[in-house]
Amino acid sequence: MADDFDLIIIGAGIAGSTCALLSARAGLSVLLIERGEQPGSKNLSGGRLYGYALADILPDFHTHAPLERRITREHFSLLTADGATTLCAQNPASPSWSLLRARFDPWLAAQAEAAGAQLLCGVTVDALHREQGRITGVMCEGELLSARVVVLAEGANTLLAEQQNLVSRPSMEQMALGIKETLALDPARIQDRFHLEENDGAAWLFSGQICGTKPAGAFLYTNQHSLSLGIVAPLASLRNGPGSASSLLAKLKHHPTLRPLIRDAEPLEYAAHLVPEGGLNSVPLQRAGEGWLLIGDALRTCINTGVTVRGMDTAMLSAQAAAQALIGHFHAPEKPLQTLFDRELERSALWHQLQRYRDVPALLQRESFYHQWPEFSRAVMRDLTRAGADANPPLWRILLRHTRRFGVARMGADILRSLRCL
Repeated sequence: MADDFDLIIIGAGIAGSTCALLSARAGLSVLLIERGEQPGSKNLSGGRLYGYALADILPDFHTHAPLERRITREHFSLLTADGATTLCAQNPASPSWSLLRARFDPWLAAQAEAAGAQLLCGVTVDALHREQGRITGVMCEGELLSARVVVLAEGANTLLAEQQNLVSRPSMEQMALGIKETLALDPARIQDRFHLEENDGAAWLFSGQICGTKPAGAFLYTNQHSLSLGIVAPLASLRNGPGSASSLLAKLKHHPTLRPLIRDAEPLEYAAHLVPEGGLNSVPLQRAGEGWLLIGDALRTCINTGVTVRGMDTAMLSAQAAAQALIGHFHAPEKPLQTLFDRELERSALWHQLQRYRDVPALLQRESFYHQWPEFSRAVMRDLTRAGADANPPLWRILLRHTRRFGVARMGADILRSLRCL
């Protein structure tokens, strides 16, 4: 009997919709299944989109996509318990936008539908269907939907893939919990507080003492009428950390660096979800097989460099490589899908970026980056900005004194590791 579809894609997030769009453009019959009432309904709060990947697929997307603000100001803060050292840059070269997934995901899924894909919402895939060692479809509410290939874009929590032993469960060090909140704030206040003009936006990343001395980071993005605030902490940090996951965000909101930025902002929504942060070393060795393929967070392609956190653009890149492999496989079925997908991935910008930052996840596990370095930076700035009757020591003497205080060997090792990784 003929298959119902060439492709069934599970999950209408950014990876799933991108793969559906490109595959449908090539003439494949595509069913995109989303368990939420609409795409994005399970992706609360917001994020940041680096536009280069989407521009390759939809060159004029910025003229009609539901974007929030174009990011023109970058901030990075190292937090101590009651202070911070902050760097700020104006007009970054790489075009990027803040967005709200509840608005953006339905728009992207609609682009896939316009290309010919079918979208089915409010339906949960109960299991993958296997025949003679091959994935041949999905079971939804007792009904079998068959396909030549099933694409798993189910997110970081890969329950369907794990049920069929297609992937193994990652370690707690390779997975993080993202705790997010959207806060309503008047646009005029947003522009005043972040020194913005018109539709310009700001991105603010935080490191340091967010989860005690355990690895963790935080972000704050400006939207048109709201702020997106969140913490991303490895599961290992939460297991051994100073408090519950829910208490970390509440504590951050009372930090003297954050408190003035979110004053009078009203909470709109709150959510938490898993984030793969293991980089290249956590990407499954087998990424496709007989009748199946992984993309997006299911492929664990997020990149955290410490000063940038990237998941949307990498999801699109993985979906683009997958679509190219699928098109090639359907034109030449004798070519194994895994071989084609591996080849497309290794040719892609995604693979070069994953290789470039492959050692960063291990670097970011060092607790000195969350305790010693924030304290060191604050101490140096305190001495540099002190004014009194006596002249301040020269900069080299200030740096030497505090380096000795925090440990020359430890700080030197951190610098060397950072130079190698970054």
